[in-house]
Amino acid sequence: MTRWIALIPEIPGTAGYLLDGARIERQASARTEDAVRADLGDAPRMLRLGDGPPDRLPTAILPQGTSGLPALEQVAPPDIIGASVRLWIAGALASRPHWDGVICATQGDVTHWIHISADEAVSAQTVLTPRLVTALGGAASVDADALADTLSRPERLAAHLRQAEIAGDHAALTGHLLGAELAATRPYWLGQEVLVISATPAPHMTALEAQSVPATALDPAELVGQGLAALGKAMGLSEG
Repeated sequence: MTRWIALIPEIPGTAGYLLDGARIERQASARTEDAVRADLGDAPRMLRLGDGPPDRLPTAILPQGTSGLPALEQVAPPDIIGASVRLWIAGALASRPHWDGVICATQGDVTHWIHISADEAVSAQTVLTPRLVTALGGAASVDADALADTLSRPERLAAHLRQAEIAGDHAALTGHLLGAELAATRPYWLGQEVLVISATPAPHMTALEAQSVPATALDPAELVGQGLAALGKAMGLSEG
């Protein structure tokens, strides 16, 4: 096994992990990469997630013999999925070999819907729902009636949002926005099993459960270690 360092860009700053093969020995985070590296010490190998040109979909989540983990890119519709999300997916799949379904991953103010099949990211649709919820003052909770109303009539979204704004109904604002998101991403979740990767999964879990979609919530922080272990194996840095 090989000692190695993984550096993961964050907002703000950088997170770093010192690993011995697949085992995390130490982790640190700071505003600068130099500060993280000083805290972690030296190792024979160092990897910056996101370095290099992105891999174009469809592509393996963890290609064998890889020298790194770049972002993912889709040509049509145009999209970029950060390497951190790719690492979460690797962590989720580590305990689900050959799993087929859809990942719904929220990072910051965007949500990615990614079709996974045969250990590949096949296609993606990304939405700005979290950004809109924040901008419009939506709630953490979801009004189920508002969600259903806009899901069935997404062309009414702007009018629905105005009505919720006048009523001061923050849960309805969130419900309408999530209804529009589900309408736009229907090909991804309809008839699929969904893994919701989010620090705050409740809104999406509520929305999917209302449509009888089998969904499981996963904490991205808990997937990092599993993802790094899988990446180390793919890079030949750990046994097994």
